[in-house]
Amino acid sequence: MKNILACYFVLITTCCSSQIFMCKDGLTKFTSEAPLELIKAQSNKTAGVIDAPNKNVAFSVDVDSFEGFNSGLQREHFRENYMETDKYRTATFKGKIIEDIDFTKSGTVTVRAKGTFSIHGTEKEKLVKVKVTIKDKEVTIETNFEVPLEDHNIKIPKVVNQKIASVIMVDVKATLKPKA
Repeated sequence: MKNILACYFVLITTCCSSQIFMCKDGLTKFTSEAPLELIKAQSNKTAGVIDAPNKNVAFSVDVDSFEGFNSGLQREHFRENYMETDKYRTATFKGKIIEDIDFTKSGTVTVRAKGTFSIHGTEKEKLVKVKVTIKDKEVTIETNFEVPLEDHNIKIPKVVNQKIASVIMVDVKATLKPKA
């Protein structure tokens, strides 16, 4: 999956580079709020690209890069038992912005992006609202969405089902700069 995203980056950055925006240090956070435990983690290694003329977007985060958690053991269980990061390294979103945006004008708009969200080896169509702020030739995106574990074949043992939410909240914030 990581190679697919890399190829996508190469393809869209070879044309129309004047309106290609990229980042490698976006922030992705997740929250699991279960009856017996609150779990939070984040990664500042979210890579993203927006191909403004074609309204294409692609974002990827290495699932192994998440830090935080309530303990080292919890982080280890997240990586090895639930997310199986040895098999499923990345979470990705690839899609299109539905509404038109003038990326040459400063301002903030809320748009929708429709695409394929992939995590734990399972792809699902997703429609997300995205706040887009354009300022000083940079594009900042902010979005949040739910990830039902069942939709992505992420199994949680009954012994800890009161400690891990069945639906995880994900927040993404990234500032993308014009491709040089």
